[in-house]
Amino acid sequence: MKKDIHPELHEVNARCACGNSFMTRSTSSDLRATLCSKCHPFFTGQQKFIDTAGRIEKFNKKYASKKA
Repeated sequence: MKKDIHPELHEVNARCACGNSFMTRSTSSDLRATLCSKCHPFFTGQQKFIDTAGRIEKFNKKYASKKA
């Protein structure tokens, strides 16, 4: 590797808007996030599907009777 062309890595404390924090390494000196695995709806099981036009039911109805 060539010398003096790579960015310097820092040990940083990454913080989420929910208050969760963890140590990681980054080229920036400060990391802040709006979502993390502790508060993201997909990981917490609170994810909701918004079906405004009945698309999910239409898809299930169309492909439920077909065999693979």
